[in-house]
Amino acid sequence: METMKSARTNETGDIGSDLSEQVKAATKDSHVRAENTQLMLSYQKGDITLPQYKVLLCSLHEIYKALEEELDRNSAHPAVAPIYFPQELARLETLERDLEHFLGSDWRKKVVVPGATHRYQQRLRRIGKERPELLVAHAYTRYLGDLSGGQVLGKITQKSLGLSSKEGLSFFSFPGVSSANRFKQLYRSRMNSIELTEEERAAVLEEAVAAFELNIQSHRNLVTTEMGDGSKVNVGQKTSAFPSLPIMHTVGLCVALITIGLGIYSL
Repeated sequence: METMKSARTNETGDIGSDLSEQVKAATKDSHVRAENTQLMLSYQKGDITLPQYKVLLCSLHEIYKALEEELDRNSAHPAVAPIYFPQELARLETLERDLEHFLGSDWRKKVVVPGATHRYQQRLRRIGKERPELLVAHAYTRYLGDLSGGQVLGKITQKSLGLSSKEGLSFFSFPGVSSANRFKQLYRSRMNSIELTEEERAAVLEEAVAAFELNIQSHRNLVTTEMGDGSKVNVGQKTSAFPSLPIMHTVGLCVALITIGLGIYSL
């Protein structure tokens, strides 16, 4: 196992050998692409509708169900245990509360999940069974992005949807984290303590890039999708909210994309 070094850059400007710094460097180009998509720019302007937000919640539920069940199952794995914070970070219950708020008590019968989201969760399931150390890349990009951008996005979403209260916005709240900045420092420290072989480290960096790409890929020729409650999201035509992107895939993953763009590089 290789020895961990300082997280700081050295005098030549090269990054150190801390895993969090290496992930940040490896995904720099993907981050630039993410923050410049029309989707992200539109979301920050408040261009999101309730039907789109419902699809978003459905997709996030699918992603976090897979991620958190695999983290739970592998919680004793030496690469997962240091960054396993279910009480502070778990999102599945918050998403279920939000889905019940918008879709009703029978929300499970109304959930519609895009195909791209299925592929995302299948990847999480596969690496959870075959290479649990790669879950570190997904947990880092998801949780720290959500934690960093959650407060801003919660306010944007509340205003965009014209909500009078924060009901339906539980996803953006982290009551178990008293200080986001201190917690992110702790998380990065725990992540940097993980011992990995050179091969494993390279694979984690590659998976971090893949995690970004899963959030910015777009698929063409998608069709109109109807939610279980009868509301529709037009995913096959251009809309004023997201004029240049196929909506079903990107709306289903937009919080992943936007929170990464807003927050993770401010750490």
